[in-house]
Amino acid sequence: MGFFFRRRKRLGKNTSLNISKSGASVSRKAGPITFNSRGRGSIRLGKGKSWRFKL
Repeated sequence: MGFFFRRRKRLGKNTSLNISKSGASVSRKAGPITFNSRGRGSIRLGKGKSWRFKL
């Protein structure tokens, strides 16, 4: 399991600008599901756990 670093700047209620070592992306949240502009998503499973996937 790897660790990752990310800075997040909110652009609106459900939109964020994410800045990491590999570049920047925009993410959009819809309930427990988050999609980003790099073609990835995540589902919040509760208690600090989430599942990440490729679209």
